[in-house]
Amino acid sequence: MITEAKRKAIKLFARGREFYKERDFQEAFKYFSAAYKADPTDEPSNVFIARCQEYIDNPPDEGWDGVYGMKSK
Repeated sequence: MITEAKRKAIKLFARGREFYKERDFQEAFKYFSAAYKADPTDEPSNVFIARCQEYIDNPPDEGWDGVYGMKSK
């Protein structure tokens, strides 16, 4: 059964992904953070929070296709 917190986190995460794909990392960060706050077990939101922080500091190239290039293994 999906909890209400998980449902809320899923909706917030989906909205964050929309902003992420549009390269609006500040706004995406807000939604991913809200999703993680709604459900602290939501690891994907936590991952995207870190990616947004990275892209805010170092924006991807104009040709960026939304794929994240891992820096290390």
